[in-house]
Amino acid sequence: MEEHDCQSTTHDYPHPFIHGVKLTRAQRIRGIILGSILFPLRITLAALFFLIIWPLARLRLAGLSEEDRSRPVTGWRHWLFHPIVWLLSRAVFFSLGFLWVKVKGRRADLKEAPVLVVAPHSGFLDMLVLCPSQLATVVSRSENASLPVIGALLEFNQSVLVSRKDPESRKKAVTQVTERLTSNGYWPQMLMFPEGTTTNGRALIKFKPGAFLAGVPVQPVLLRYPNKMDTVRWTYKGTTWLEALWHTASQFYTNMTVEFLPVYNPSQEEKNDPNLYADNVQKLMAKDLGIPATDYVMEGGVPVSKLGGLSLPLESPARKTLSLLLKNGLEASEVEAALDRMIDRCQSGAQGSKASAEELASVLGLTDRETAVTVCDLYSKDETVDFRQFYLSVAALSGFVSIKTLLHTAFSLFDREGRGSLSAEDLSDLMGALLGLPQHSTTELYLEASKQGQLTEENLLQVLTTHPTYQRVVNEYLQPEEAGSHLSFTSLANWKAVNNNGNVHNSNGSLHYNKKFE
Repeated sequence: MEEHDCQSTTHDYPHPFIHGVKLTRAQRIRGIILGSILFPLRITLAALFFLIIWPLARLRLAGLSEEDRSRPVTGWRHWLFHPIVWLLSRAVFFSLGFLWVKVKGRRADLKEAPVLVVAPHSGFLDMLVLCPSQLATVVSRSENASLPVIGALLEFNQSVLVSRKDPESRKKAVTQVTERLTSNGYWPQMLMFPEGTTTNGRALIKFKPGAFLAGVPVQPVLLRYPNKMDTVRWTYKGTTWLEALWHTASQFYTNMTVEFLPVYNPSQEEKNDPNLYADNVQKLMAKDLGIPATDYVMEGGVPVSKLGGLSLPLESPARKTLSLLLKNGLEASEVEAALDRMIDRCQSGAQGSKASAEELASVLGLTDRETAVTVCDLYSKDETVDFRQFYLSVAALSGFVSIKTLLHTAFSLFDREGRGSLSAEDLSDLMGALLGLPQHSTTELYLEASKQGQLTEENLLQVLTTHPTYQRVVNEYLQPEEAGSHLSFTSLANWKAVNNNGNVHNSNGSLHYNKKFE
């Protein structure tokens, strides 16, 4: 495989959703000089080509009825407009510095593989892969259809549009994709990024099953950027899309390699289980790339790891909360007293468990309201916090109480009817509070812990502390920073720094991540 010569210009990250370009002083000066010349020139050329594409893309379907638009475009509309738009699309990327694209392997024809699955997904510049794939049909967010030029290109491409916020839209998109992939060559080949979001390329995150639902053969496609500086990536944190565009356009040229792997024909077991199919293709592609295949996903805009159906935050809200409290000078006794006040309020039920930023600041004894707002933002989007969630997640990581005591408290808070047993919904709320993140898939845990339809405190404690999978959840996410060492809040306070990613530098300067991928 080709080596990425970019290790010296990028940081080491705790997970694949963070990326930044680290430049030496000489590289920064060179970038400013070249960028001041190349960036405006290249952006102007790209914009010019886009303006030419815009009306041509609209013309392809102009005058067609809705019924005609629901069928693949053929005849003169295809042979006339397709090569022109393909050529102009390539010209856009050429103008941005992608002077050539190295292609390895052979692209399978439509009958061999109705869908191309591409990874890793690094950013919007990955769309260059559409040129060697002959403008294969894509799946895109419905919001993109209203964007200038992009909306016209999606219409030209007869893309499948989906709104991530609308369950009905997602169901419709699944139906459309399945129909196209099983049309026996009636619809053109599709291209999908199964990761569903962008990463730094240091690991493959869990593949979504969409491309694998139909059970048809797929062709894995690998994307590589063998450049001295890794400038193209746009991730959850770190480099912005504008910075990625600036750094890329400021280079003399940018290399891209597209490798078509052999077609993957699923077994009957994989056809029956799209998730298994997706996982096996992910592992195959990760092996060829020489990077790990992980269970990381982006869920509701939050990077998480999936384990036993649970969503485990890669950046724990509770750890960040502890770091903020440390920076504000709170002592262990003050935090413990504040947690006691919270749990008293929750158990009394007089004022409810929801609290505003002002109430949180008052309970914690904070003089800075902004810190309270920041803490609220870690748990919700409306400057409020659920004291049950705050207490359980922070108490677990502070080392103030044992897991047995903590679970007893949690059980009593969410056993709303006092039956001594939790419903499936109650369990989702309880685990969401413990982990500091809403849980939507606790069915596996519920079935494992319930007996005769009853989920008791004793059974839940037994599963969480003895079951191999859920024991990992407790040890890695519901324990102080160094599990098993009884690291307390007081010990944590002696550590030199807690950075924004929840990573802690201890007194000897070594760096500990919350969780690393294998």
